[in-house]
Amino acid sequence: MTIVAYFQTSFSHVKNVEISGNVYVPEEWIVEQSELLPEVSMWLIDGDVIQEKLLSHPEIEAVSLVRQWPNTVSITIEEYERIAYVEEGESFYPLLSNGVTLRGKEYESVPFDAPILAGFGSTELKEEMAKELNQVAPSLRQRISEIYLTPVDNDPSRLTIFMNDGFLVSSTVRRFAERIGPYPSVVEQLDVNVEGIVHMRMNPYFEPFEKEEEDSESEG
Repeated sequence: MTIVAYFQTSFSHVKNVEISGNVYVPEEWIVEQSELLPEVSMWLIDGDVIQEKLLSHPEIEAVSLVRQWPNTVSITIEEYERIAYVEEGESFYPLLSNGVTLRGKEYESVPFDAPILAGFGSTELKEEMAKELNQVAPSLRQRISEIYLTPVDNDPSRLTIFMNDGFLVSSTVRRFAERIGPYPSVVEQLDVNVEGIVHMRMNPYFEPFEKEEEDSESEG
């Protein structure tokens, strides 16, 4: 009888919605889309419908919902990581780990929490670059400042990369995560006072700029 009385009165209604895990998606939007407040019975919550509504947001990757009796519902959000920022003109657009570029969320100043991508006119290459960056260890990804697509005839996905530690890297979009992986151990062996390009391909090697300068002087 007690259970029946609880079901039939306002004591069974959701009174609190607790949100966790969200960084960029506003809590107000999540609560509004859940439609749990006001006057929704704890017994009549349709978790599948709520998940479907919340997953319509381009930044939300996963949603979990738990009833906490007697009157609280806990919603945990997992967002796609902002893996890079795409430079277009004077604006920077977040690029998610699933390859989606967030339009309408541009930054007018240079973001510093992820690498900047420039010259990526191809949507396919941009999406592939996002997936590759998602496989790079966060500690290594933080060492990347800017990634420029600099295609050449024999490699349309050639990359020129500026690192935060001052080195310049040449690589390619294809299998980028695998190729850039040894970077920390490679640069440990280099003289920071010698400028050049670190080629991160099948067999990494360092090419000093001094060689090009000497060739130019000899030609003059």
